[in-house]
Amino acid sequence: MRAVVFDLDGTLVDSREDLYRAVAYALARLRLPPRSLEEVTGFVGEGAARLVARSVAPADHLLEPALALWRQHYDAHLLDHTRLYPGIAAALAAARVPLAVHTNKPGAMARRILDGLGVLGRFSLVVGGDEAPRKPDPAGTLSILARLGVAASEAVFVGDSPVDRATAAAAGVRFVPVAWGFALSDLGAAGDVAQTAADLLPWLGAAASPP
Repeated sequence: MRAVVFDLDGTLVDSREDLYRAVAYALARLRLPPRSLEEVTGFVGEGAARLVARSVAPADHLLEPALALWRQHYDAHLLDHTRLYPGIAAALAAARVPLAVHTNKPGAMARRILDGLGVLGRFSLVVGGDEAPRKPDPAGTLSILARLGVAASEAVFVGDSPVDRATAAAAGVRFVPVAWGFALSDLGAAGDVAQTAADLLPWLGAAASPP
């Protein structure tokens, strides 16, 4: 492999609590029924607008103010509780191939999180959902590979959700699911599941050749 593209939320970082608190803030300000952490976690993966839309439903007419409130809170608190998953920092540091991130989170927020957690410099490119069509559209992943000069057959996409799996398939890139993410109930059949961050090392050019 000559490049690895990562999803962000649920793959590199555990951001559940901060995402949940931003949703809770927006719902409370608009006097809407609260959502549980489990519900909000299940809404993550297709971008901020879809996250908030699912959270306010069926009060769809309040989507715009809810999204503004969510952004206000999340922008101020996106690193309060968000952390890298165990072993991710070491795995990234050991990588010997170019790394990138393709996320549906707004790009500036994604870069702030990675920077705040001390790993932004490990990535050649970070593409957010406001900088390319949202996953599962493969355009963001394909643009990353084009800028890196890497063919789809020479890259892998590491993610935790069916959206990530569909993105990889549409891009013609091998998908490597992780076992610690937000939405992994049916990903076992999608390929070799990484049970720990150390299992990613072969794909990162840091250990024996991957299967």
